[in-house]
Amino acid sequence: MLMRAHILYLCKRKDLKPYLRYAIMEQKKYFFAVDLGATSGRTIIGSINDGKFELEEVTRFPNNLIEQGGHYYWDIYALYFEIIKGLKEVARRGLEITSIGIDTWGVDFVFIGNDGAILRNPRAYRDPITFDAMDDYLRHVVSRREVYDITGIQFMNFNSIFQLYAMKREQNAAFLNASKILFVPDALSWMLTGNEVCEYTIASTSQLLDPRTKQLDERLLASLGLSRSKFGKMVQPGTVVGVLTDEVQRLTGLGPVPVVAVAGHDTGSAVAAVPAKDEKFAYLSSGTWSLMGIETTDAVISDLSYERNFTNEGGIEGTTRFLKNICGMWLYERCRQEWQKAPLSSPEGDTNVQQGNEAPSGAVGGALSHAVLQSSAMTVEPFRSLINPDDQAFAAPTSMIEAIQQYCRDTNQVVPETPAEICRCIFDSLALRYRQVFDWLQEFAPFKLETLHIIGGGSLNKYLNQFTANSTGATVLAGPQECTAIGNIMLQAKAARQVKDVWQMRQIIANSIELVRYEPQDEADWDAAYEKFLSIVNKK
Repeated sequence: MLMRAHILYLCKRKDLKPYLRYAIMEQKKYFFAVDLGATSGRTIIGSINDGKFELEEVTRFPNNLIEQGGHYYWDIYALYFEIIKGLKEVARRGLEITSIGIDTWGVDFVFIGNDGAILRNPRAYRDPITFDAMDDYLRHVVSRREVYDITGIQFMNFNSIFQLYAMKREQNAAFLNASKILFVPDALSWMLTGNEVCEYTIASTSQLLDPRTKQLDERLLASLGLSRSKFGKMVQPGTVVGVLTDEVQRLTGLGPVPVVAVAGHDTGSAVAAVPAKDEKFAYLSSGTWSLMGIETTDAVISDLSYERNFTNEGGIEGTTRFLKNICGMWLYERCRQEWQKAPLSSPEGDTNVQQGNEAPSGAVGGALSHAVLQSSAMTVEPFRSLINPDDQAFAAPTSMIEAIQQYCRDTNQVVPETPAEICRCIFDSLALRYRQVFDWLQEFAPFKLETLHIIGGGSLNKYLNQFTANSTGATVLAGPQECTAIGNIMLQAKAARQVKDVWQMRQIIANSIELVRYEPQDEADWDAAYEKFLSIVNKK
């Protein structure tokens, strides 16, 4: 510790000649990743040494959705404050930061005024203003098929195009007075550097971008009363946005550290971290949302992709992420929240189940940890109740438990009652929906899909991973969990020329983690279950 402290002291000595100071400095360099989700955020440092990477979380903080006046907002200043806080911490430790990269959720944006100030906090994609905006826009402004033919993006009511339309329709003051419109990761980069860019992967989530030209489409912008000049310069992942402003340097104690536009959309950074050995793979980014797709050279925009509502989002190194959004672990998370709020009890009425102890398969309340819930689901008869996870009934129900039960009643199935039965219904149904989308991807892919990589938090769910292998018939490789932060850091390393391309990035990731392999089992049982699933989905 004394030697390290002495080295850091010498490194900060201003009277030493620059070449001597750099000779004294430790060789290890760090990349600073800001990874922001819709409920929480983190700052992370990572480094690459001897063909492997290392990660360390610096700070973690909530990202609070603010409800006011019937609308939902993000607190952009709070997020900026947390980034500054993380940067101050690495400065306090005396770590050498090579660069900074920011990734966030998609579609949302910030309005900047003529005076260079933010025009109120940005609206959140869950804001009710968008509920009818998509149908209204597609009916009265530009047709559904025309929008898809231009953008190749899956229709979701909260896409940026429909948010902007809704704001125009309500004569939103920030919309009317905006000099610039910056997507959230670009807005935070601007707050750090003063430079305005429009990073490609985050822009692709807007449903305003043409993946053929890789530019925002002038006709769609004009339909909203907007011009291209309202947005920053289009840049690809790995572009240096600028360096920290004098103000940020003063606030943090750091020097003019570069800020890199990584894949600003968190899924873009996550897919960059898939440890694949070649292009013959599909990926499943598994979390609250599941995103299953493939990497393609060009966008896939056709009658069939339109019919199946697939999306073409921007990838790294000129690729397209051809994928479909699936309702993921949202179903499970919402049910678990309801059980945690319920009084602790078992089916026999025993109210003495203590939180943290093993609970019976029918127990409800706070005692149900992930491990208990998931293992108890494995004791239940499989395939007795199936749902379509993407049915509109599960988008935002008052009670997810009741929505699942009602779906089963409506389709003349056994109604699941206990937490174990409901969880088994969810896991079986998700795995079968994954098979449906995987089979569709195989139709679009120019090669045989040999492997399905599961990344993200859902990669830890060993039961669902095995079910997915069984259902799809593919070898499943699970990991890494921290894929978004890893992809963010790897893209910074590419910008710093520590790695040459995505395949070297993926090799480093494969060298650094232990993937868990799942091989298909019980083929006949899952084939029969899939036929049952299709009959239920088609009937509903």
